Amino acid sequence: MVAAISRRTVLVVAAFLGQACFAQNSGQSKVIASIQRTAVAALNFREADAAGFSRARANFTADGWNDFLTHMQGFLDLKGAPTFTSSFAVKHDARFLDERNGLLHVRIPGSLTQSSKLGRTVYDRAAIAVYVDNDGKIERLEQVTCSGASKACE
Repeated sequence: MVAAISRRTVLVVAAFLGQACFAQNSGQSKVIASIQRTAVAALNFREADAAGFSRARANFTADGWNDFLTHMQGFLDLKGAPTFTSSFAVKHDARFLDERNGLLHVRIPGSLTQSSKLGRTVYDRAAIAVYVDNDGKIERLEQVTCSGASKACE
């Protein structure tokens, strides 16, 4: 009887731990999916649409937004509207890379298309490197393009 109780206890504990592990993974998946949605939204905007471009501001920290605008210098008009259209299409789900200094680092592989009146460029091997704080706000967002054997876009 003792062996049966022990075996049963082990099975119950194992089932509980499995559910807890699944819940943790499920929670992490939801967080990563949320990060993916907000990062992709930041890179999907239309030329001359200042309101649409600025809508992403709510998903950034103040420093993160300033950094993003710094990278956009020369590509925004006097009203803050982008001078080109950008579209990022996800190829695979975002992947958690690490956590440092309170920031989650996630990579989102995909393809990036940028177009304007001058032409259109498609980067088939691209990724978004995104760093998010504990409040879920983007602290840094980097557009990465790859060529050759680079693994940075996977």
